[in-house]
Amino acid sequence: MGRVRLSVPERREELLNAAVEQIEQRGASAVRIADVAAALGVSSALVLYHFSSKEQLVAAAFTHAADADLAHLRRILGRRTSALRRLRTAVRWYAPTGQAKGWRLWIEAWSVSLRDPALRDLSRGLDQQWKSALTEVIAEGAAAGEFRCDDPAAAAWRLTAFLDGLAVQMTSYAGTLSRAAMLQWTDDALARELGLDREALTATAR
Repeated sequence: MGRVRLSVPERREELLNAAVEQIEQRGASAVRIADVAAALGVSSALVLYHFSSKEQLVAAAFTHAADADLAHLRRILGRRTSALRRLRTAVRWYAPTGQAKGWRLWIEAWSVSLRDPALRDLSRGLDQQWKSALTEVIAEGAAAGEFRCDDPAAAAWRLTAFLDGLAVQMTSYAGTLSRAAMLQWTDDALARELGLDREALTATAR
């Protein structure tokens, strides 16, 4: 039986998903158009029809993965519940123990961004969207009196910096820290930013 004929948007999504997987496995520098094509059993010419170069494919793959995570983040933050509960759910999802897209992919993006100005601009823009979304819900909760935070933007920066750093450590040195410890540290960091003790955070945000 031949391959099912896909629409252009469906084919692009299939190619981007395969590219994300190949980048996670091989690294952005080593991955080739041929690797993505082979993973799907299609020709390299088909990949190049949709993405004119490896650089364009890699940038689109990073954007595709980030957009999926951002859409999920916004669904979490858009729930009809307290800002504190939404914030804790989002932070724990973003943490290395959560279900956000593989951290190996983002470490690759940061590494490549050091040498690729176009990808650096793309990565910076995506990162700012994360920070802006968290800033908004922190400001909402502070205004509602759920917790104290004089500078929501700074709190969002510190939280994401902490979680990014923890993710790099846990991706590079897997198994050195338990899931329970990471989640406790995540709650501790969030509680500090919101002027709460961890017991109050966990009790209120359940």
